[in-house]
Amino acid sequence: MGSDPIALPFLEWLAGEGAEVATVVAVFTQPDRPAGRGQKVTANGIKTWALARGLPVHQPERINESVRLELAGCHADLALVMAYGHILRDEVIATPRLGTFNLHTSLLPAYRGASPIQTAVASGERETGVTFMRIVRELDAGPVLDAERVTVAAMDTALDVEAKLARACVPLVARVLPRIAAATAVEQPQDASRATFCRRLSKEDGALDFRMPAAALAARINGLFPWPACSVEIQGQPVKLGQAWAAEMSGAPASPGEVLAGDGERLLVATGQGVLEVRRLQRPGGKMLPAGEFLRGFAIAPGTVLPSAEMPPLVGDRPFRS
Repeated sequence: MGSDPIALPFLEWLAGEGAEVATVVAVFTQPDRPAGRGQKVTANGIKTWALARGLPVHQPERINESVRLELAGCHADLALVMAYGHILRDEVIATPRLGTFNLHTSLLPAYRGASPIQTAVASGERETGVTFMRIVRELDAGPVLDAERVTVAAMDTALDVEAKLARACVPLVARVLPRIAAATAVEQPQDASRATFCRRLSKEDGALDFRMPAAALAARINGLFPWPACSVEIQGQPVKLGQAWAAEMSGAPASPGEVLAGDGERLLVATGQGVLEVRRLQRPGGKMLPAGEFLRGFAIAPGTVLPSAEMPPLVGDRPFRS
């Protein structure tokens, strides 16, 4: 049960080397949606994968009794959910013989909620992972069977980390499914006192406050790429920032947001602590470009002060209200 290509690596494994471990008997995914600039109604990658293998595809608009009956008709031993986009009802969760499980892209109990990859990177984490958990009614609170860890490099964007997590699902699924089948899987309750929560992101989350430390700003820029993407107004245009890091640089103090260098190969901006080096930028209607290439067509004079805006919090100690 999934709607995002992040699940494709472990599905490919199950269709090949992992076929002796488990067989995919059906796929549940979101209905076809408009996508791209032309807003053409398009099947997602999970549906395309399933149809290419002759698998039954179910695309309910909402979860109701008919979905439970469809799932029961699959005679599946278990349901495995990843980035599905629906909240499952208790009766649906209980339908498969061995239960319903989730691959959640954080090291639970950290970053329960809708944007764990982006929020972990935007928060400056240097390690995250995928957790294999049993689904319960409470948000991402079920017992944990295992987890696969991945490192987050200083220049990794959310897109880079998502690719790492997609690959990490393969060894995790390979370890856990045989344990479930053999009734040897150990389910460890989460420590609710350590839980943190993230929420669905919006364009407003792309604001930047240059009074913050450079390291925090770089993490935010990298974590919110490619969407919703951080942006700042430069010469009256909203310019997206696609990758950044906290640079080592000494010199005279400058005001937060002041451009220290805006030509050549680097865009350097003073912050509340340290210097932010922006590596990729995009002007409206253009492509995301390396800083040097961008600056050759859009010079930014040193001394320009980029405006700051309040940065909405991404993490809380309790679920966000939707």
